[in-house]
Amino acid sequence: QVQLVESGGGLVQPGGSLRLSCAASGFTLNIYTMSWYRHPPGKERELVATSTSGGGSTRYGDSVKGRFTISRDNAKKTVYLQMNSLKPEDMAVYYCSATQGGVSYWGQGTQVTVSS
Repeated sequence: QVQLVESGGGLVQPGGSLRLSCAASGFTLNIYTMSWYRHPPGKERELVATSTSGGGSTRYGDSVKGRFTISRDNAKKTVYLQMNSLKPEDMAVYYCSATQGGVSYWGQGTQVTVSS
């Protein structure tokens, strides 16, 4: 059974940092493309970052380039999202997603609040 569990969200001041984790189980992580999405309040879901299968390449949404970093530890079956220089507009529910062969799986999400 495929399962993705996000953690690491919380309240942070503008300019601060957080690291989100996505613990994967039930599948072989290194053959899946892993992504982070976010759903800000009142807005549509958007892609934050993607790491292709095997960790060969990464890409980022324009709004987070240079501030966020996606990484994966296939041995630990965990994907991370390091978020630096956080802004109020980064506030959202962040979701981890695993995709392979046109099928995607999702976690339950973790809330990130950026506020002073």
